[in-house]
Amino acid sequence: MDENYFHVDAFIGKGLRGNPAGVLLLKQPLDSAQMQAIANELSLPETSFVWDDGDMQAIRWFTPTREVDLCGHATLAAAHVLLNVVNPSQKDIRFRSASGELYVKRDIADGERLILDFPSRPPQKIAEPARLATLLGAQLLEVWQATAIMVVLANEEQVKTLQPDIAALIDYVGCGVIVTAPGDEVDFVSRYFSLDRSEDPVTGSAHCTLMPYWTARLGRHVLHAKQISSRGGELFCELKGDRTLLGGYAHIFLRGKINL
Repeated sequence: MDENYFHVDAFIGKGLRGNPAGVLLLKQPLDSAQMQAIANELSLPETSFVWDDGDMQAIRWFTPTREVDLCGHATLAAAHVLLNVVNPSQKDIRFRSASGELYVKRDIADGERLILDFPSRPPQKIAEPARLATLLGAQLLEVWQATAIMVVLANEEQVKTLQPDIAALIDYVGCGVIVTAPGDEVDFVSRYFSLDRSEDPVTGSAHCTLMPYWTARLGRHVLHAKQISSRGGELFCELKGDRTLLGGYAHIFLRGKINL
């Protein structure tokens, strides 16, 4: 196969465009500076770099400005390419990553849907930071924290209409911010404001924090979620022990070759 680069929209849904990710298939790993330069050149929310690493695939993820330790949509994008273009007869794949071994499989009931097996990141309830409500422009019901701060609002409309100064918000809290509420047509909705001082279209890793919270609140382990950014995304989630399973669909938008 001469192609080594794919632009994939991940966690798409009906009328939802998902989150774009680059997937670069490597014959051997590049150094970190090279991967960062390529991610910067592509200027997508994240780019996955994937190569054979013994008994599984190695994967690393870079935004245009930094490496991240876990990325759901770019993992879904990489798995979509490997399971639909590189090895279409294969049913599952394992990645070696900075967050440990990650497993992706085809949904038995729906072969187009892939399911990511990620580590959960349960949040702990914290006192509301003094300026957080003002910076978000909303009345906060609860504030929790794992790797990101998670803010709970009363309803979907409040989440949808938020218009924070994202740079000021991130500078104040010093980490990503998840905002969530019960959904009108799904179990819960969310938005995510990232350390890159922008809104992420769909954030798989944020659902590793959202799922422990919503499972405890709703009393169910299988939940349907939407991220209601301007592009929008859909996730089919399950909490299984200390793992979060994230199901979603992806679509290859562009494919070709990057000259390295």
